[in-house]
Amino acid sequence: MDDDRFDGIVKALRVAVPALHEAEVPFLLGGSTAAWAYGGPRPLKDLDLMIRPADAERAQQVLVAAGFRPEQPPEEWLLKAWLDDALVDLIFGPRGVAITDEVLARGREQSICALRVRVMALEDVLTSKLLALDEHQLDLADLLQIARAIREQVDWDEVHRRTEQSPYAAAFLTLLERLGIATYRVHARPADA
Repeated sequence: MDDDRFDGIVKALRVAVPALHEAEVPFLLGGSTAAWAYGGPRPLKDLDLMIRPADAERAQQVLVAAGFRPEQPPEEWLLKAWLDDALVDLIFGPRGVAITDEVLARGREQSICALRVRVMALEDVLTSKLLALDEHQLDLADLLQIARAIREQVDWDEVHRRTEQSPYAAAFLTLLERLGIATYRVHARPADA
């Protein structure tokens, strides 16, 4: 079952990436799929593509023209497209990381499944994932697997600095430190006025 899900994600990647490149829609591979590109666990849920807000609807139209079926989710920060049973999330409003030209430029071009793909910087991936944690979404198992696999490639000080306002991110980073997975420098908080 997991092999079929992963194969579906790879198939969606192989169709989506060339279509978006041909249409000149800038994007980054994001989320768990980006972590996989850096050596993390295989994604089994969906394929995350990070798109500037102004390009989101056009990106979805490009995927529809390539054989995907569109979905308009209730969330206001993404669009969806399906290729068979594989879901592609076109994310244009992740928490804590506005998808801008600067964020696109921070991505690193890699060869994935024989395709040239720009992959979101790990610090951006982790910032968006950690800031998405809340009392309703607090399953840390996937994040822990990702952090273990990519720990030596991450600037943990930067991730801590960018997520320190979130108690959920702070708890996760403390867990990583206590497990010996990551260390970071605690940043001084500005004095209350």
